[in-house]
Amino acid sequence: MKILAPSIFLGHANIEYFVFEEDFMEANIRCIPMAVRFKLDAVQIKLSLAAWAKFGSDEKLALAMNSCESVTEKAMYSQFLAQLIENYTGQPPAQLSESKILVGWQAGKNVPQSICSKALEFGWEVTLNSWNALSDLQRYSLLKLTNPSHENKNFPIAMREFGLV
Repeated sequence: MKILAPSIFLGHANIEYFVFEEDFMEANIRCIPMAVRFKLDAVQIKLSLAAWAKFGSDEKLALAMNSCESVTEKAMYSQFLAQLIENYTGQPPAQLSESKILVGWQAGKNVPQSICSKALEFGWEVTLNSWNALSDLQRYSLLKLTNPSHENKNFPIAMREFGLV
């Protein structure tokens, strides 16, 4: 069995990166990390795994590190990402449809039902206080891990990592 080196994201001070991601990231970063997925939703650009696989490590690191909060940052991020996609695929980036953008991850007055239901499968409960205490990316990640189109095996691992159980 080949032992893989850890991802370049692991332990990087400028990236919110989760230990639960390490089992599918390794050195070549074959999957798109949550930190980048979160930003893809913010700029409404669809990034295929095939395109992601073509990016260099430095480009992947930049996509994880570059800020994407203000309108200006989102425009710069979108432009950088679009250029990468065009350079590597020869195609313009596809827009993420509104129905594919993950919503409900924000702190607020309730815990999303999908989180409550998934936690209940394990005999757990996520309180509003604990939900609101999580970072935006932690809430987004948990919601992503309950999405029917996403592999859900990391949900209990993430719950433990985030101190919810």
